[in-house]
Amino acid sequence: MNHDIATPSALLGEIQEIGRDSERGGYTRPVFSEPERRLTEWFVSQARRRGLDVETDGNGITWAWWDVPGGSRVDAIGSGSHLDSVPGGGAFDGPLGVVSALSAVDHLRARGVQPKRALAVMVFPEEEGSRFGLACLGSRLAAGLASSEYVRGLRDADGITYAEASRAAGVDPSGIGADPQGFARLRSFVELHIEQGRGLAELEQPVAIGRSILGHGRWHLVIEGRGDHAGTTRMVDRQDSMVVAGEVIGIVRREALAVEGARGTIGRIRAVPGGTNVIASRVELWLDVRHFNDDQTLEIVRSIAKHVDKAADREGCVFRIARESFSPTVQFDERLREKIGSILSLAPVLDTGAGHDAGVLSALLPTAMLYVRNMTGTSHSPLEHCDVEDADAGAVALADVLQGLLTED
Repeated sequence: MNHDIATPSALLGEIQEIGRDSERGGYTRPVFSEPERRLTEWFVSQARRRGLDVETDGNGITWAWWDVPGGSRVDAIGSGSHLDSVPGGGAFDGPLGVVSALSAVDHLRARGVQPKRALAVMVFPEEEGSRFGLACLGSRLAAGLASSEYVRGLRDADGITYAEASRAAGVDPSGIGADPQGFARLRSFVELHIEQGRGLAELEQPVAIGRSILGHGRWHLVIEGRGDHAGTTRMVDRQDSMVVAGEVIGIVRREALAVEGARGTIGRIRAVPGGTNVIASRVELWLDVRHFNDDQTLEIVRSIAKHVDKAADREGCVFRIARESFSPTVQFDERLREKIGSILSLAPVLDTGAGHDAGVLSALLPTAMLYVRNMTGTSHSPLEHCDVEDADAGAVALADVLQGLLTED
C-alpha cells in the first residue's frame, strides 16, 4: 500500500472551495447541508483510499476504522473532529482535526507502526450547533446527554425539524440516541483542534495539550411587544420589543464584566416581522454565557434575566427565557493527559473557553485535546489562521500520541 504522507495543508486545499460564503466571507457549512454532505463524502473517499473501513452510526457520526489483524474493535483509540461550521467560519475550526487524523495515519504507516489495537478516525455532525442550536449535538446524543425526542423536534431558522433534515440527508431520525455499546469500543479519544485564542502564539509553541473547558450554555431570549406602524405610532404609545433588545446587549456585557473570567455574548438576533418601517412585535436573542464555575455561570444568567425582565416591564413588554443547552466545566482525564505529556514533553498545557466533542465524550471515556497554534488568535471568523508549518507540526504530534496509545500494552 502507498505510504505517501498527505499533509494537513494539502488535504485542506482539496476542500477549500466547498461551502465558501461570498456574503460573510469564510465558510458556511451547516449540518445536513450540501456543503457538509460534500465534505463527508470527501472524508469517506479519503478514508477508503487509505484502506479504512467506514461506517455511519445511528447519530450520523462517521467512523473510519484502521483495523488490527483479526479485525477486533475492542479497546480502540478514537481521533477526529467535525466538518460543520458556524456561519462565515474559518477554514480550520473542525476540518484541521479531521485532516490531521488522516495525515497521522499516513505518518504511522510510513513509520511502519504495527498497532496493537484499532484506530477510529471520526467525524461528528452539528458540533457548532449553528443550524439547530444545540452544540455538539451528535456527541451529546451518543453520550445520552440530549433527549432523542427533544432533538427530533428541534427546528432551524426555516422551521425545518431535525427529524425532517436528517431524514432528507439519509440519517434515520428514529435511530438517534445514547450509544454506550458503540463507544464502549473505545479505550480513549484524542481530538486535535486549532487553538481558539492566543495562548500558543504568546508562548511561541506550535502545539499544546488541553487541560479543561469552561462550562458554558446557550439560552433563548424572547421579548414580546406590540407590532405597529413606524410612522403613525407616537414614541410614547409604543411597546417596542426592539428597545428592550437594545438594553439586553448592554446588560449582558455589564453582568459578564462584573465576574472575573466570565464571558457573555449575544451573537444572534431575530426581529419579527422584520420590516424596516414596522415596530417589531417580537425580538428573539440567543445568549451564550461561560465560566469555569458552573454555579457562577447560572448565577450570571439569573442576574441577566432579572434585569431584562425589569427593562421589558418598563416598555410594556413580556420577557421569556429558555435554556437550549448547558455543558458543565470539563477537566480532561488526568492519566491520559499525563501520558500525552510524556510523549510531547515540550508542549504546554492550556485551558480553553471553547466547547468540543472531546469534552462531551469525557462523560463516556477518557478524552484529551491537542491544540495547534493560531497566530491571529481569532476563531469563528475568516481571520482564523494556521501556518503550514504549525499544521504539519500538529499532525506529527498527533501521530506521536496515537503511536504511543496504539502500541502500549
